Amino acid sequence: MFDQLLDQGAVRRPGRGRPQKRPGRLAGDKGYSSRAIRRSCRRRGIRHTIPHKSNECGTGPFDRAVYRLRHRVECLINRAKQYRSLATRYEKRGESYRALWVIAMTILWLNPPV
Repeated sequence: MFDQLLDQGAVRRPGRGRPQKRPGRLAGDKGYSSRAIRRSCRRRGIRHTIPHKSNECGTGPFDRAVYRLRHRVECLINRAKQYRSLATRYEKRGESYRALWVIAMTILWLNPPV
């Protein structure tokens, strides 16, 4: 599923041009720590910041400063989950669910935490 997820994601470029399908860096938690995912990232030219599991034998470079920035995204998702319809996914259609995420993120962007 990881390769399909990377193929679906597209980031709009500033200005003109096709959307970018390859992010500059990927940050994940220990659940995404596998040789296949790391190999897929290297093959696509994506730098990755994924901590190794305690039972993995391989060790490699790991950037703690970049990994700590991931905390901001996690906190934002937790704040968005305060909206009950997002947390339980009452919507049947994907478009409606995505629209609720856009609305919730807009509200959170307009009302930053104090």
